[in-house]
Amino acid sequence: MELVSFLIDFILHVDRYLEAFVTNYGAWVYALLFLVIFVETGVVVMPFLPGDSLLFVVGALCGVGLMSYPVAIGLLWAAAVLGDQCNYTIGRWLGPRVFQWEDSRFFNRDAFDRAHAFYERYGGITVILARFFPFMRTFIPFVAGIAQMTRGKFTAYNVIGGGIWVVGLVTAGFFLGSIPWVKENLDKIIWATILVPGLLVIAGAWKAKRDASVARG
Repeated sequence: MELVSFLIDFILHVDRYLEAFVTNYGAWVYALLFLVIFVETGVVVMPFLPGDSLLFVVGALCGVGLMSYPVAIGLLWAAAVLGDQCNYTIGRWLGPRVFQWEDSRFFNRDAFDRAHAFYERYGGITVILARFFPFMRTFIPFVAGIAQMTRGKFTAYNVIGGGIWVVGLVTAGFFLGSIPWVKENLDKIIWATILVPGLLVIAGAWKAKRDASVARG
């Protein structure tokens, strides 16, 4: 329970923790941030780490001169791309071994073919949009690997999506993070970055399930 309480407090007050780390350890903060973003996007069992809020706070710290904006952008972009690439590779390697292909009762060739076709057709925009949805940005690369999405296509959209995500949120923090209202309500903004995308995913899943039920008659 203590660990859970600490994680919740860290997520909601990541600005205080990060500022204290910069003050005490200086440039080591870049290594810490690289590790957090890489793990959050690259290890499928760690989707609860802060991503959006962390990038925004990094931008705010860059805005007040505590961190370097270009160094933060470069390192975090690399961490995001390498993390997704790692997650994709795990899914691509693990999928066939878990399902044992046609020899396993867990494998459904029709479902696999449909998933593969979906990722070949819509995988690019899915990989990009998933960057802005907590949990989805951790699971989508893994599922893309399982579905055997073409590596070259995944890599291209991974680089694009990672750049939009990192540059967009860090830059937003750089320009907006010092505004008094934003600083006073940062905890609410963090909650919004967690809850709003989650509600959108739930609503989308409910609509898809309802449409499928209607289609079946």
